[in-house]
Amino acid sequence: MAPREHRVTLVTRVGCHLCADAELLLRRLSSELGFGYEELDVDAEQDRRAEYSDRVPVILIDGKEHGYWRVEEARLRRALNR
Repeated sequence: MAPREHRVTLVTRVGCHLCADAELLLRRLSSELGFGYEELDVDAEQDRRAEYSDRVPVILIDGKEHGYWRVEEARLRRALNR
């Protein structure tokens, strides 16, 4: 269990195979580690699309960008344990 409650957000897009991979991993890890998890559609909001469109999926931890394209599980676990 992570020492403090974190919120992980996946910025995703319909039809994105990397997004689907990231979603599966993050859902599994959220159950295992107990962090809050949500998904945001990059195309649902113009500002979000302008910021993230070419990098989806994007992983945010507590609202700050952690990474994009692929979830690096070991790095994510370290970040959540800080």
